[in-house]
Parts: sequence; C-alpha cells; structure tokens
Amino acid sequence: MNIDWQTTPAAIWRRHRNTLRPVRSIDPVRLDQLLNIDRQKAALVNNTRRFLRGEPANNVLLWGARGTGKSSLIKAILNGFFDQGLRVVEVDRDDLLFLPEIVDDLRDLDYRFVIFSDDLSFERGEGSYKALKSVMEGSIESPPENIKVYATSNRRHLMPEYMQDNQAAEVIDGELHPGEAIEEQISLSDRFGLWLSFYPFNQEDYLELVDALFPKVRDREELHQAAIRFALGKGGRSGRAAQHFYNTFSGQFDEG
Repeated sequence: MNIDWQTTPAAIWRRHRNTLRPVRSIDPVRLDQLLNIDRQKAALVNNTRRFLRGEPANNVLLWGARGTGKSSLIKAILNGFFDQGLRVVEVDRDDLLFLPEIVDDLRDLDYRFVIFSDDLSFERGEGSYKALKSVMEGSIESPPENIKVYATSNRRHLMPEYMQDNQAAEVIDGELHPGEAIEEQISLSDRFGLWLSFYPFNQEDYLELVDALFPKVRDREELHQAAIRFALGKGGRSGRAAQHFYNTFSGQFDEG
C-alpha cells in the first residue's frame, strides 16, 4: 500500500497482509501531560531533535516498571514532532523478521522514521532479534540515516536472566569475563545507545498524577484515599493505574 506520509503520522505493519496500514488517529497525549518523568522526557526530546536535524543520534531503549509512561512518551514525541517530519512505524516483536523489507521501503523517503516496538523481549534461542541488530548497526550495508529504533521493555537486557548464566563467568588475569549467555544478552541491548530507565512511582508521585486528572475535585482527602485503595487493588502505583482510576471514577466526586 502506498502511504501519503505528508498527512499520515504513523503506520503499523500487518503481517498477514504483508503491508503497512496507515494510522491517522493517534493517541493525542502531549509531552506536558506526562508528569514525574522529566529526566527521561528531556533525554528523549534531545535525542529526537538531533535525529531530525541530521545530527548523530541514538537508538533508544525505554525499560523498567510497567505503566510508568514508556509507550506514552514515544506517542507524545510523535505528536510533538510530526510537523518537523517525524513519522512512526510500529512493528510487533513477532514481526521483526520483516524489518529489513520494511526498512528498504523507508530508507529513501524524505522523512525521519522511528521504528517503534512496544513491550520488546525475547526468549532464549529466538532469532528474530538479529533483524533488529542489522537495522540498528547495519550489515554489509550501512544502517539507514533516516531511521532509528525506539523500543520499550520491562527487561533491561531484553532477554531472561538466569543464575546459572552468572555462574558461567570467569576471572582471567584479574579481569571478569561474562559467560556466553550474558554476552548474548548484552550484545542486543548494547545496540541501543541511549537507555532510559523507569521506576515505580511513590505515593506522592502517584497522587500528583491523580490530582492532574481530577483538577476540580474539592475533597482531596476523599479523592486520595479512593485512589490509594484503587492502586492497592491494581497491585501498584503507576501512571496507568492513575488513568484507570480516572476511567472508573470520573464524575463521581463533588467538583467545585
């Protein structure tokens, strides 16, 4: 399918159709709506600006606790920089084998593309990550200048880590040499030049997000108690929990 990238901000790879499907209705989240991740936000904005200006920039891995804004930050980056030529192509982990063909169709276009893979992780023995490696660092052909990879994951090294992997490490002439399994794990995540870590929110940060979603509620104590109970039921405090709390209770508190 031919996509009019002038008006289309993003596309999603559909394996069974063997094509990119244009996405015109994007989650409207904005950068100023994302609270308590200022360090990560500033780093990703700076990297994206460098990328758009044609300056050296990194592939980015956003890793850490679930529901802390990793995916939302990438969506907000697209909304903030669409008018400067940024476009996003989302590719699921299971479709990364098709990534070289996708990149072939994008590398000569007059736009800057972020390949977005959400919740990225691999099991031991999988080979699809090799296509990702070649796009980020090239093979016999240099990596495309107009494409970067932004991925989110709950795993820093994208692969499971086992105790026996660390036990395989050796000390040679006073230097620690990791085992082959550890080397394999690090070799993939190390392709991402910028790592942004996300941690669970403390109660103060969580309630700040709740307050931003309920700006007109008069009884803050009642609101906060309900939000804390909701987070306990969800099993943790996060931006996602705050949004789910809003989806459940909006309109049920007295507003001034």
